[in-house]
Amino acid sequence: MSDQTVEEGNGRSSGWLQRIWNTTSVPVGAVLLAALIGAAILAISGANPLDAYAALIKGSFGDSAAFGRTLEKATPLVFSGLAVAFAFKAGLFNIGAQGQLLVGAIVAAYVGFSIEGLPAIIHAPLALIAGAAAGALYGAFPGALKTYTGANEVITTIMLNYVAINLTDFLADGPWKDLTPGNVVARTPKIMDSAAIPFIGDIPVGFLIAILMAVVTWWLLWKTTIGFEIRTVGLNPHGAQYAGIKVAFTVILTMTLSGLLAGMGGAIETQGIVGRFQPGFNANLGFDGITVALLGKTHPFGVIPAALLIGAMKAGSSQMQFSADVAKEITDVIMAFILFFVAADMIIRWILRSRAEGEKITLSSGWGS
Repeated sequence: MSDQTVEEGNGRSSGWLQRIWNTTSVPVGAVLLAALIGAAILAISGANPLDAYAALIKGSFGDSAAFGRTLEKATPLVFSGLAVAFAFKAGLFNIGAQGQLLVGAIVAAYVGFSIEGLPAIIHAPLALIAGAAAGALYGAFPGALKTYTGANEVITTIMLNYVAINLTDFLADGPWKDLTPGNVVARTPKIMDSAAIPFIGDIPVGFLIAILMAVVTWWLLWKTTIGFEIRTVGLNPHGAQYAGIKVAFTVILTMTLSGLLAGMGGAIETQGIVGRFQPGFNANLGFDGITVALLGKTHPFGVIPAALLIGAMKAGSSQMQFSADVAKEITDVIMAFILFFVAADMIIRWILRSRAEGEKITLSSGWGS
């Protein structure tokens, strides 16, 4: 083997490692810095940070049941994160994943409890498709408003979140309310067993569907003409228009598919976790998708570990509360700091750059001595 071949191999290896570092340095730095600040807050409140974090890890990964709970919490976050990340690729900021998820969740519940006599092989997919379609329609609406009226999708999706919250509350406490004697809670009836998405041991099948949809999303964005057009519109809509891409159609399609992903997440939450729609059980799942998407660098495969991290924090927060006497809200504080540092990535980059410059100075003085 020649020296040139070895050098080329080393160059490719270092280039690959550099790309990984460039991709992961900010998210990892954000998580670590948020964890340090969280530890300081725990210490100030009188708790032992090491005990608290140990309890958090035990509650999320301590055994197969704990790991299953983490996957349960992560499943809708994968979908909402994919929804936000997918819209980002077209230069759109979909703040409406929460509303789209809620609409998908309650429509899946309706199909799940209102249709009898269907085999599971038909009923479960039918409810899932219905929830995804409801989310898609709810996502298409702000896309159409942006295209034909110029309305900002951030504003319209935020407003539509409130419409979805109140609409689903009305349905769950009105025409679709569970009329079981003694029930006073706003919720739909329990879905049929034939509409439920099962578990494989402690592993929710819904999480496997989420992984599959992440792969499909990646394939659509990077291996198809539609995906190329979506990414081109996101980079330069005027250039895309000049190149012959139908920008208006692409914007509506992107928001529709983004809503479909969020709606599917809501449907799986209903069919695979809760077993019915009940207001409050789906709270903030769509908003947490923004954190997941940003932490995952808006890449479909980056969304998965980001969702697992947030899911683990949610799953282990109860164990942290009982074992270390720490309020569950501390995990929300840590997640807020993660989002802050990912969004304000200049802070992380400044820390990394300062460290790198310090290492260079040390190295130079060492060689010169």
